[in-house]
Amino acid sequence: MYMKIYQGKEMCCGCGACAGICPEGAIKMTQDKEGFYYPKINKSVCTGCGKCKEVCPLKNEKLTTGKAFYMGVQAKEEKIRFSSSSGGVFSILAQYVFRRNGIVYGAGYDDDMNVVHKGLENECEIEQIKRTKYVQSSLDGIYKDIERNLKNNRWVLFCGTPCQAHALLLFLHRPYEKLIVVDLVCYGVTSPGIWKKYIKYLEHKHKGKMTDFSFRDKRNRDNGHARVYKIDGREHVDSIGQDIYCRMYFRNYTLRSSCYKCRFCTVNRNTDFTIGDFWGIENVMPAFDDGMGTSLVIGHSEQAEKIWNEIKDEAKWFACKREDLIQPRLLEPVRLTKVRQRFMLLYKMLPFHIIMKIMKK
Repeated sequence: MYMKIYQGKEMCCGCGACAGICPEGAIKMTQDKEGFYYPKINKSVCTGCGKCKEVCPLKNEKLTTGKAFYMGVQAKEEKIRFSSSSGGVFSILAQYVFRRNGIVYGAGYDDDMNVVHKGLENECEIEQIKRTKYVQSSLDGIYKDIERNLKNNRWVLFCGTPCQAHALLLFLHRPYEKLIVVDLVCYGVTSPGIWKKYIKYLEHKHKGKMTDFSFRDKRNRDNGHARVYKIDGREHVDSIGQDIYCRMYFRNYTLRSSCYKCRFCTVNRNTDFTIGDFWGIENVMPAFDDGMGTSLVIGHSEQAEKIWNEIKDEAKWFACKREDLIQPRLLEPVRLTKVRQRFMLLYKMLPFHIIMKIMKK
């Protein structure tokens, strides 16, 4: 009996939990013409067990409304803040887990500059999964890997978008004492296909191999408004506003269809922590506004409160009210524009270098 997972592309966030949970291996994540991944079911293999629907975060999005606590946080260690997109709270949490011989999962680049979730066991490797990446990450194999480590009684820290984090909790189906789940204040995720073509475009332009891309570099002490990438060891620096890919992203041309109807644009979450940039820090706590970033932190659980009490001495921080740190993406999703439809039509029809010329105008 064939099981249909979703009705309309706005009803699939691409988390891949359905593919990870399928006991028959009947579901594969395949790329559509916009470059996003969607589940494709092998009808001859599917038994209709329904496990895929049980782990879908858009079909099971009930969120907690318990008591939360709100903070602005900066890591005391300057090196941590410099290499982080905001205030460095993710690194502090990661160190907590590494000290307990645990494993930390976050989004990083593979050898071909695809954005993928990976698990790291060594603090020296943490740079791989720090910093914001404006691309939807692949979670292929990650859900099962996390479950295996938890069942082996290891500490696990997972950081991802709200829909990815919710999907993980549904996949695990039970609480684990040594699990810490962190989700992000998410603007929306952009197409892995468009990202891949942009990388190839830059590599062709500079005649080399890209090895790193930073969307939020802090060398100018301006809260990370520099964009830096490396090709054959040479850095290319510009402002984030001048980067074509970033302009397409923030103009909402390249976001996933589900992002425009995101159900997770709320303070209420089922995770332990929500983290993001503390925009407006200059109005709330001017002494923290030094151009090096401050993390917005919302704690949702008893686990979060316990852990925060153990790590808070590693940070400069202040408690605040909900209204002090509220951001647009904690209230409502981005708006769908007519331009997105036109842009995606061009993307499907024209060579990518032609689209880049159009975008430069």
